[in-house]
Amino acid sequence: MSEERAHILKIEGTTVGEITVEDGVIVAIDPAKKGDRIALPGLVDLHTHLREPGREDAETVESGSRAAALGGYTAVCAMANTSPVADTAGVVEQVWRLGREAGLVDVQPIGAVTVGLGGEQLAELGAMADSAARVRVFSDDGHCVADPRLMRRALEYVKAFDGVIAQHAEEPRLTTGAQMNEGEVAARLGLTGWPAVAEEAIIARDVLLAGHVGARLHICHVSTAGSVELIRWAKSKGWRVTAEVTPHHLLLTEERATQYDPVFKVNPPLRTEADVLALRAGLLDGTIDCVATDHAPHSVEDKECEWAYARPGMLGLETALAIVVQTMGPRWDRIAEWMSAAPARIAGLSGQGAALAVGVPANIAVFDPGVRWSVDPTALASRSRNTPYAGMELRGRIEATYLRGEPTVLNGKATR
Repeated sequence: MSEERAHILKIEGTTVGEITVEDGVIVAIDPAKKGDRIALPGLVDLHTHLREPGREDAETVESGSRAAALGGYTAVCAMANTSPVADTAGVVEQVWRLGREAGLVDVQPIGAVTVGLGGEQLAELGAMADSAARVRVFSDDGHCVADPRLMRRALEYVKAFDGVIAQHAEEPRLTTGAQMNEGEVAARLGLTGWPAVAEEAIIARDVLLAGHVGARLHICHVSTAGSVELIRWAKSKGWRVTAEVTPHHLLLTEERATQYDPVFKVNPPLRTEADVLALRAGLLDGTIDCVATDHAPHSVEDKECEWAYARPGMLGLETALAIVVQTMGPRWDRIAEWMSAAPARIAGLSGQGAALAVGVPANIAVFDPGVRWSVDPTALASRSRNTPYAGMELRGRIEATYLRGEPTVLNGKATR
């Protein structure tokens, strides 16, 4: 597949042709040597939970980075809901340094919006922005910034350095005790419903605030058809709003909950088939900007228990590309935009997300679309096992990943 000599690397047999890399930069592309492998810009995940510090039993920066590399990622944005919370310059710098030490992907910390994710006092946004980690995205993901005055202040604050607030859209007073999507299936199962309007009400409020302030707002893990319509309307106004969808919300529906298997418990919950189709349409027409995994590893104790007590969340890094190809088709240029260029642009990651061309950093994912494989939770690189795709046969898998020309995955296996 490839060879490395005197700092020169040749990646052969891809859709673009043979790629020659020297000192971490693409120096030549020979279109005459095309093959059946797909070469994509290294994938960028805007929404990853790495759990470190505090929950290293579920994931570490190193294990999550390895899972990301195996999924074709060269950069991930690490969410702030660690313990301690990443709400200070010290904690975000710790996560950033752990990522550099692992050396498998670029780990870009996301800072908390509020102290301790408590929703009452703004965190040290400026200090985190000025830190070595250069934080530009802030989110209380797992919690909504429910106070509209605090949300407005956060938007105003980050506007000064072109930062972005990434909102977990969930009106908490509408989801008390909620266990799954509100509707017929929840009623049949006797589980408290999670109404779509709980997401949509916050999105409606926040796009108005973003438009009023003139600041950047990003909507995390969009899950309903109504949310897509609201974001489409906000974009028609020219407001600085972006949005993401997860692979599991593009594929799975609430029907998966009928056996009370907690692996399908997620926040926001799996919705209806109509919502899934609306999300796919929103991604295709540009209303939704990107795909983000919301990779959320959990320990066995937190996941393999009764539904009501299980923590919400699913693994996603190693399966994301195959799921997107399955749900959206092999639209390689669009996939490169959704899974690399757009998330890199939103997060402000220079050196990531660029189309493969001479002179750009050699962040490359090589995908073999012909491989068929069955998802085995015990074979995944994550420390956790909570994949919703266990036993599912997927088509296409990452064969190699290169971070600035250095292989992190070769022949489908991590290099370290």
